Amino acid sequence: MKKYLLLLTLTGALHAQVTNERLLKAESEPNNWLTYSGSYKSWRYSTLDQINRQNAANLKVAWVHQMPTSHRVEATPIVVDGVMYVSEPPSNVFALDAATGRPYWHYKRILPAKINVCCDAVNRGVAVLGDRVFVGTVDAHLVALDAKTGAVVWDVEVADSKTGYSVTGAPLIVKDMVITGVAGGEYGIRGFLDAYDIKTGKRRWRFNTIPGPGEKGHETWGGGDAWKQGGGPTWVTGSYDPELNYIIWGVGNPSPDWNADVRPGDNLYSDSAIALDADTGTLKWHYQFVPHDSNDWDAVQVPVLVDSDWQGKPRKLIYWAHRGGFYYVLDRRTGEFLLGKAFAKQTWAKGMDAKGRPERLPNSVPTEEGAIIWPGVQGATNWYSPSYSPLSGLFYLTVWENKGLYLKGEPKYTPGNRYVGSVPDIDVAEDPGYGAIRALNPKTGEMKWEYKMQTKPWSGVMTTAGHLLFGSNGGWLSRGREDMEAYFFALDADNGKELWRINLGGTMAANPMTYMVNGRQMVAMAAGGAIFTFAVQ
Repeated sequence: MKKYLLLLTLTGALHAQVTNERLLKAESEPNNWLTYSGSYKSWRYSTLDQINRQNAANLKVAWVHQMPTSHRVEATPIVVDGVMYVSEPPSNVFALDAATGRPYWHYKRILPAKINVCCDAVNRGVAVLGDRVFVGTVDAHLVALDAKTGAVVWDVEVADSKTGYSVTGAPLIVKDMVITGVAGGEYGIRGFLDAYDIKTGKRRWRFNTIPGPGEKGHETWGGGDAWKQGGGPTWVTGSYDPELNYIIWGVGNPSPDWNADVRPGDNLYSDSAIALDADTGTLKWHYQFVPHDSNDWDAVQVPVLVDSDWQGKPRKLIYWAHRGGFYYVLDRRTGEFLLGKAFAKQTWAKGMDAKGRPERLPNSVPTEEGAIIWPGVQGATNWYSPSYSPLSGLFYLTVWENKGLYLKGEPKYTPGNRYVGSVPDIDVAEDPGYGAIRALNPKTGEMKWEYKMQTKPWSGVMTTAGHLLFGSNGGWLSRGREDMEAYFFALDADNGKELWRINLGGTMAANPMTYMVNGRQMVAMAAGGAIFTFAVQ
């Protein structure tokens, strides 16, 4: 009898339907975590407050799910009505009981012998709509799975992985479409953003981030064939504005890295924020953070969408902390530049002109002898998610204070192989820098507080109505250092005071999230090859 009741419970849980209406109102379901960033606005903020600054010190491990993988887990889990869906690198998926971590099913993909990926075969998460779970794969496919069983519903090739394409980001559901980007900028791909039909897997539209002949922006590629291997990957999940019907996404670096001689011009739409009509994929506007980039400061950050007053008038805004070390505010309707202010040390731009174009400083590009430039090649921040709290009114992000030695070499392109202009040192050994969590006033870009760390974190942050910020510092071991920290922690979101921390012992290169099951708020974080969950005891 107990076995039969358990079967009914599992079947009922796995029949949960995620509708478009639920995704549009995701903030009203804080017990769930329905999209990669928690909602279409990408605040990575939860209204749950059962865990708060008064009791955070009592957080304990609730359960741990160890994945059978040798790759680091970068995924943000999705939780729907008591079921957690989480990707296991390189391209697998688990459905787990969100209360206990017990597996319901496991989808394991058979991959080609050779995979072309830049920086480990990883996956950042799944998307859910109806009774289907969607995942991208490192062999550049998009797969729809049955949410009840993990069986494949459809499987489509997004691009040819042998030429350097992969899909590592979490898809985004918009209406009846699955939106996915691609990785592979280091392999000389031509980037794009795709939309696929939920039911059939048929491609509905494609936007090429590197415009070809006859497409607007093609003239920014110098008239030659450099655009064919122009880069512009789209490997981190974007945001969606239902009122404007705009998909807003970040575009990565141009190819080759670190030697821009073969691609004269601004190289649109690399290093840009783009806004696309969700129904057609038509470009509505763009803003380029770094024209003619030779430092690999791509724009694959999560756009944070906020409706607020700007200079006394209501405005639809985007908050964006860019890899090059500047924090930006853009108008969401038009892409107009409103603010640009450094949030970390940088030595490449003296500022922005009135239209937001950076004004380059001398000695700010790679040279054959090597140029030391702030920030280093990993940037002042990277792909890891920021957070916005409407309670504090602050914008939070992970920061690297670091410099790099940038070397310029001869770029050589061979399909399926890395296409770079040299390989700069990630940091300068005598000054490895440090990491921090910083809280900014989003209207001015001024720092309100800083939580400083010895090492450079690879993970994002999350805030809650409990006046908490969750983050980690176990992401990156600087060269020559053995004082690796691996702490997951909770800070007071108002002042940055540490309230709790735990050593998880493994690299943390993901983003925290929270949900509630059986009346109990849980916080989840990936570390090493495992998902850890915590609750107040």
